[in-house]
Amino acid sequence: MNRKVTYILILLLVVIVHDSSAQNSQVLYHMNLPQNYLLNPGIRPTSLLYIGLPALSGVNLNINNNFVNFSDVFINNPTDTTVITILHPDYDITEFLPKIKDINSIESGVLVQLLGLGFNVGKDLYIFLDINERVDANVLLPGDLLRLGFEGNEQFVGSRIDLSSLRGDVKYYREAGLGFSKNFTDRLRIGVKGKVLFGITSASIDNKSLGLTVNDDYSHTVDADLTVNLSAPVNVYINAENNIDSIKIDTSRFDGTKNFINYFLETQNMGLGLDIGAEFRFSDNLKISAAITDLGYIKWKKDISNLEAESQFNFSGYDLQDVYDEKMTFDSLSKELIDSLKNSFILTDTKTPFTTYLPFGVSVGGSYNLTKNLSLGLLSYTRITGKQVREALTVSANLNFGNLFSTSIAYTMANKTYDNMGFGLAFRAGMFQIYAIADRIPMTWDKVILSKAKIPIPENWKTFNARIGLNLTFGNMVLSKNDKPMILVQ
Repeated sequence: MNRKVTYILILLLVVIVHDSSAQNSQVLYHMNLPQNYLLNPGIRPTSLLYIGLPALSGVNLNINNNFVNFSDVFINNPTDTTVITILHPDYDITEFLPKIKDINSIESGVLVQLLGLGFNVGKDLYIFLDINERVDANVLLPGDLLRLGFEGNEQFVGSRIDLSSLRGDVKYYREAGLGFSKNFTDRLRIGVKGKVLFGITSASIDNKSLGLTVNDDYSHTVDADLTVNLSAPVNVYINAENNIDSIKIDTSRFDGTKNFINYFLETQNMGLGLDIGAEFRFSDNLKISAAITDLGYIKWKKDISNLEAESQFNFSGYDLQDVYDEKMTFDSLSKELIDSLKNSFILTDTKTPFTTYLPFGVSVGGSYNLTKNLSLGLLSYTRITGKQVREALTVSANLNFGNLFSTSIAYTMANKTYDNMGFGLAFRAGMFQIYAIADRIPMTWDKVILSKAKIPIPENWKTFNARIGLNLTFGNMVLSKNDKPMILVQ
């Protein structure tokens, strides 16, 4: 059987982004909810006043990747009734290998709304502000790095693997935004939101050059011009050779309530952001819209650590087969690789600030009213993270009775999958507007057997987005047939 090696640079990324796409909901776009200005600031909700309460008014989770499905990780063991993972010796890895791409991405994000406020001024001016807590993370893995791990050294002996596309970035930050939307003509409405960003913690890989050569004895030689930039309350301890001995969280920074609050209210890591959007109404029934959201950056200056890889270093090749044969646990293998990794980086004395850029989105949509309350919607959403571009196309049927009741059923083609359904529901009880939205609900399901119970799992599930919340809403604006398009009256 081929010898198999595990790739230490993946472990570097796992350490950085363990448990961590701006958040987008295709379903939300055509629903009558105050939060849709997050996707297009030119869209105006019908409520005269809306108030978003901390955490209650919006929690959004987004997870996606472009190569692995949920059903690729957990499958039924063909030899018995147990469930096995991709690291099990009975797993047929040949079924997974064709799914590996030249560049494989994993992306996730969380948005929690701390405060939201929107209100009408005069006839058509709408002003809104919000404060959101956000975590964004993304990883790009070269395909040959994954193939090396799963297939073994033999096909790579004597050759250099180009890993310059390896990237990793995770950031936790707070955004405070203020914006408006207004009719600039009878048919055209434009919205703009400026944002101030406050970085809390970040880890980012700056990969200028990286290559791995597999030697005849299966050892590896890495040539690198790579830096891991950290902005975090950590202490980096070095040994006599100036290599990293350990990295530990500085827990003293959080001693006492005052220190804890002060850390999360720091403003030294600052940046700016911008959302801009527009909506154009061709007729009473047909309108189109477009937006660019989350253009922005953060300059990280506080708690800086710069970890640099040496120009060239060697390490022994490790074998996943030892894990398959139960000669070594995966935890033990990981520990050995991390120990080797620590000896490959040095801590610089410069503490150089660094800049990270937000993934931004481009939305283009349209809707046609079949009746006063029922419309068909079309939405294209393109998300750009560095050089990576993702596209999603959604068609939807939307039912809106002002802000009293709103629902949407959507079908999305995204991430090279074509079985994604979405559903959103919102209703108002007095001043309370409650909503729940799920994008890309898989349509095809399989089952795994666990403890004799059959548990359904999606066959193709690479992307998921969910949003839930409660708004305080007051008033309801309705379109009058005697008004010009886009003019709303109570």
